[in-house]
Amino acid sequence: MTPPITLTMSGDQHDHLRNFLFPGDGNEAVAFLFCGRRDGDRRHRLVVKEIHGIPYEECSERTPWCVTWPPDYIAPMLDRAATIGLSVIKIHSHPGGMAEFSDTDDEGDARLVPMIHGWVERDIPHGSAVMLPDGTVFGRVIRAPHSKFENLSSVSVAGDGLLFWYAESDQQAAPAFMASQAQIFDEGTLARLQQLSIAVVGASGTGSPTAEQLMRLGVGELVLVDDDVVEERNLNRILNATRKDAEERRLKVDTLKQAIDHVGIGTNVITHSENLWHPDVIRSVAQCDIVFGCMDSVDGRYLLNAISSYYNIPYFDIGVRLLPDLRDGRNGIREICGTVNYIRPGRSSLLSRGLFNLRDVSQAGLRRNDPAAFEQQVNDGYIAGVENHRPAVITVNMFASSLAVNEFLARLHPYREEANVQHASVEFSLASMELFSDSEHGICSHFGNKVGIGDVVPLLGQIELTEKDT
Repeated sequence: MTPPITLTMSGDQHDHLRNFLFPGDGNEAVAFLFCGRRDGDRRHRLVVKEIHGIPYEECSERTPWCVTWPPDYIAPMLDRAATIGLSVIKIHSHPGGMAEFSDTDDEGDARLVPMIHGWVERDIPHGSAVMLPDGTVFGRVIRAPHSKFENLSSVSVAGDGLLFWYAESDQQAAPAFMASQAQIFDEGTLARLQQLSIAVVGASGTGSPTAEQLMRLGVGELVLVDDDVVEERNLNRILNATRKDAEERRLKVDTLKQAIDHVGIGTNVITHSENLWHPDVIRSVAQCDIVFGCMDSVDGRYLLNAISSYYNIPYFDIGVRLLPDLRDGRNGIREICGTVNYIRPGRSSLLSRGLFNLRDVSQAGLRRNDPAAFEQQVNDGYIAGVENHRPAVITVNMFASSLAVNEFLARLHPYREEANVQHASVEFSLASMELFSDSEHGICSHFGNKVGIGDVVPLLGQIELTEKDT
């Protein structure tokens, strides 16, 4: 079966497009989107990298019903797309709110999109899209030369809010088990939950309850990533794990999948028992709509930031800390705290927020790839020792997980008194019984210019992910 094609842009890209396509004069305007890609087995994602608006004064005609421009004007744009190998989507406005392609659009696209295919000379999708005054976007693509138009399966925006628009033919009725949720969320939100693909990276302390909640909310697909097995020491925090699972050293992702399948409410589960740094795992996660990071490792969180940027994917990071009080032989708890960070492509990152630095990432990579060399550097004093097993309590993990899932829901279906931008990170302290929110600010100098790059060689620009020919 041919995978559906989707289009994703960042919140800043969507805002820019809306301002440009609706300048206030009531006439149509037009721009071109240059897109990176994730050509996957489940879906082909087009991710917006660049926006090139055609200046209003350069258009041959601009009316409330059509916009035209000199064909020669876009020649340099298409040369650039051909050189880099980017997909091209023409997008124009419908100031009157017409929620379908017009006859004029059909005639123009029938000439333009095949011409783009001939210019770029690669078998990659190109197409056309429309933006309505409320920001809604819909579109269609041609996969390869001489093929026919097909609707984009979905268009999404990864901003302070999470916006998804689906092709009408893909809409599904909400199942009966979601009826109680309908008292809070409208039918549109329930339908979006059913069609979302969400990756949960880490299947233990916070990952297990996160996957459980998402499944019971009705999320259509979960991609679970963890290369570890169930052990007796983590039976206290992995939902549905049994002593037999620990004795048999069963994979954590298999334990979670069996439990979700057993519930039987329709969530499709895909498991990956490899490390996140495996190229196939990255390719799978990069096909998802949203990512939840439920892992402690610095290098893993760095990689999720990279995936978020390169593939325009919103990323919720969950971190928990329990600090024991060991002073004077005490055996108590000094602090129970945690943070949920929401990372939107093109803005700040865990790196720019100071959770770690590139030296930390390098050291974590050394530990992963060459444990002996890492231990030697620890012994030599070049690297501070790393605690292997932090204290973990299921109640704290579930609190942090619930906070993260509610943060996701607040962005999918806004319900807070304050704007989402005020809650880029939410920290909790159970010792002082407080919640602290921090607003979004700044752009990460490391990841800020990597939005929408999509697939490159090596993956994510990481030498470590260079694949050898077999």
